[in-house]
Amino acid sequence: MKEKIIAYLKEEISSEPLDDIDINEDLLGSGIVDSLGMMRLVVFLEKEFQKKIGPEDMTVENFKTVQSISDYLTQ
Repeated sequence: MKEKIIAYLKEEISSEPLDDIDINEDLLGSGIVDSLGMMRLVVFLEKEFQKKIGPEDMTVENFKTVQSISDYLTQ
């Protein structure tokens, strides 16, 4: 799961080429994901992992890092 998320972030979301993304890297604070990127990421996650993500779940805590995204999706 984490590998798929990282691959999507690197290929589709990041505006700059990235070598790798650490699972604990702050995606929002580092600028890897902006507001438009967040919406694209949510659509990808819903399709890829068949999980509906409601507006109330789109929080910094759930989407700050690849690890927090993974934890959210598996809860």
